[in-house]
Amino acid sequence: MKASLFEAKKEAVEFITMPVKDLSPVLSDETIKVHHGKLYKKYVERYNNKEGDPKFNMGGAILHRVYFGQMQEPKSNNKPQGRVLELIISKFDTFKTFQEEFKTEAMKIQGSGWIYLDRNGAIKTVANHNKSNTDDILVLIDWWEHAWFLDYEQDKEKYLDRMWQIIDWDKVEARL
Repeated sequence: MKASLFEAKKEAVEFITMPVKDLSPVLSDETIKVHHGKLYKKYVERYNNKEGDPKFNMGGAILHRVYFGQMQEPKSNNKPQGRVLELIISKFDTFKTFQEEFKTEAMKIQGSGWIYLDRNGAIKTVANHNKSNTDDILVLIDWWEHAWFLDYEQDKEKYLDRMWQIIDWDKVEARL
C-alpha cells in the first residue's frame, strides 16, 4: 500500500520553489511573496524545526506544496483534457457545471480552509489544515484569506473564477 505524503515525510518536509514566475493578473507578485515566500515557507520551517503543532504545520506544508505545485502561467481559456476532463464530465456533465458546483461548495466554507476535487470526482473541503494525506487530491484551491485578500479583498468568487486560468491540467492529470 502506498504511504501517504504525511507518512512518507515524517522526518522533514521539502519547500518547493514556485513553478512559474508571473501569475498576474490572477495572483500578484505581492500575494506570492507573502503566501509562498513567507506563510508556506514558515509551515515547512516550523514542522522541520519541531515547533508548534506538528500535524497542523505538516498539513499546511503539504497542502501548500500541492496548491503551488499545480500552477502555470495564466491562460484565458484554460480547461482540462484527457482523463481529468472525462472524470469531470462523468460527474458534472460539463466543465462549467463543475466550476459552478465547486464555487457553491467553496462559498459555504466559513472562515479558513481548502476545497478540492478528489480522484473519484467528488468536491470536498478541508477545515484549517486538517488533512495530511493528499493522495486523493486532484485540484486544490486555498480558501484562507492570505490566498486572495491582497488581490481580491472580499471578492472570493472572483479569486476562484480566475484561479482556473493558472491550473496546470497536465500536472493534475499526472495525479490521476
